[in-house]
Amino acid sequence: MVKQANAPRMLTHDQIWIALDRLAARAGLSPSGLAKRAGLDPTTFNRSKRVTADGRERWPSTESIAKALAAADCSIDSFARLIDDDAVDGRSIPLLGFALAATSGAFDEAGHPSGKGWSEITLPSAEDGHAFALEISGDALLPAYRHGDIILVSPDAPIRKGDRVVVRTRTDEMTIATLKRRTAKALDVQPLDASQAARTIAAADVAWVARIVWASQ
Repeated sequence: MVKQANAPRMLTHDQIWIALDRLAARAGLSPSGLAKRAGLDPTTFNRSKRVTADGRERWPSTESIAKALAAADCSIDSFARLIDDDAVDGRSIPLLGFALAATSGAFDEAGHPSGKGWSEITLPSAEDGHAFALEISGDALLPAYRHGDIILVSPDAPIRKGDRVVVRTRTDEMTIATLKRRTAKALDVQPLDASQAARTIAAADVAWVARIVWASQ
């Protein structure tokens, strides 16, 4: 009796896109940043482009993958290893678009990711077991953050004056700002847009505040 060889393992849509996310993270970039460095349209690797409006899976082209590998100085062999879930350095971090982060149920009372809508990304620094990533959308945070940038947020990191932080209020408002002062009664922050006046938020109105420890450029 002839023994049949094992059938080759088929790559999945999720594996390819996760590998591209990991490739971008290793280069210190967001998927949008990797696309721009590769000379592609900045939205080429965006999550919104991975499934069509009618639910059909959209795969990256071999040309776009080749350009991304060149931009990240990565060989095809190394990229293949990124597809293997067990071969990745670092740790996968929950990822959510910043606009969706303000929706009810996106976080629990401690400020940790909760509910549906989260995907994942592997980032170069993630010592905090509760760390999560947010993807910036739009131009409201220019020049500090551009559309498609990824910020790594650490709920467990100590917060000091001058740190950039994410603040969530009890009414589900999300704010990214620079911490000016924190007391038992209030949180004083400076919006990233220097033309805007400093803001004071009563401590009773703050659901949680967490430090931004890394951002793609």
